[in-house]
Amino acid sequence: MLVKGIEVNVKNIPALDKEFIPMSLFTDAFEKSAANGTPVVIALERDGGQISRYETKIHGTDEMYEADLLYVERTVKMMLWAAGGYKIYICGCDKVAADIAKIYSADGERAFDFGFMKRVYEKPFEVVALPYAEAPAEVSNPKSIGGNNTGCRIGFDAGGSDRKVSAVIDGECVYSEEVLWLPKVTADPDYHYNEILTAFKTAASKMPRVDAIGVSSAGIYVDNRAMVASLFISVPDDLFDKKVKDIYIRAAKEVAADAPLNVINDGDVSALAGAITLGENNVLGIAMGTSEAVGYVDENGCITGWLNELAFVPVDANPDAMIDEWAGDIGCGVKYFSQDSVIKLAPRAGIELDENASPAEKLKAVQALMNNDDPRAAK
Repeated sequence: MLVKGIEVNVKNIPALDKEFIPMSLFTDAFEKSAANGTPVVIALERDGGQISRYETKIHGTDEMYEADLLYVERTVKMMLWAAGGYKIYICGCDKVAADIAKIYSADGERAFDFGFMKRVYEKPFEVVALPYAEAPAEVSNPKSIGGNNTGCRIGFDAGGSDRKVSAVIDGECVYSEEVLWLPKVTADPDYHYNEILTAFKTAASKMPRVDAIGVSSAGIYVDNRAMVASLFISVPDDLFDKKVKDIYIRAAKEVAADAPLNVINDGDVSALAGAITLGENNVLGIAMGTSEAVGYVDENGCITGWLNELAFVPVDANPDAMIDEWAGDIGCGVKYFSQDSVIKLAPRAGIELDENASPAEKLKAVQALMNNDDPRAAK
């Protein structure tokens, strides 16, 4: 398969998605093609002066410029949503830097990414061109969190289709429930608050006290505050700032004013749970639900402090790939590692889904077929 002049050899073609071109294969093919080209560094700066850096090469010729720009843009996109950042440094090619600045602007193709990062980091978003020799160095600040099960604890998971809560005493679950809710289509933040508070209170009623509250929630959280989250996509911006940013902090205080609270992305929770269960570090955790959440625990058992929103990372290099309606971009992980993928592929396997059913109900229908060893579901 040819992508901007780069030949990509896709050997294992998915049975139900024959046009799929794994982004990793395009990247590998490009880097092999440009091995003798112009060295460049792509670096992203985020909160606390932290910097993620990727050193690579591009062809650096007019004939291969479209391929060079696609490769750099897709790499920037990957780094933005994996590590996060509000300042992009393109070091070693001013022409590419100028075009990336146009693409990642308020009226560019990646206006969504531009506005999102501004909102998360509460700083202006910019693209800076630098000489290769002046590329910034890597700076990181991983943090240790989790692993303590003593006492009476509440665990809450806010999913896009259902909310789950557990009451745990000294590591033993004494109560757990799963309740369907509609957070993504509800504009009133009081609905979200009351649902969260109800879950907290239900779990608290099963224990003599509350020593700590842990929240796993889709989205980006800084100091337990919701900066951006798809769960609240229908809430107007003014109400988001007033009633959503501190929604978990307020609910926790109402249930147990003095109990410590930790709100982290559900991908980080998956990685921490995996590391604790396996007794190993260097663990990548992936939560595939309404969207795709990812977290990573490093060699020291710490979470990285990266954005870890891989739902928006490009995974398909097919120029006609499925569009993510929120970001307005094609081939992003959310359409491949979530219930959206199951719903997309089910008809191609010959499974008829009720068009009036909710996404969660459609997913459960396919899961029920899988439990009955239906070969269409397996496919």
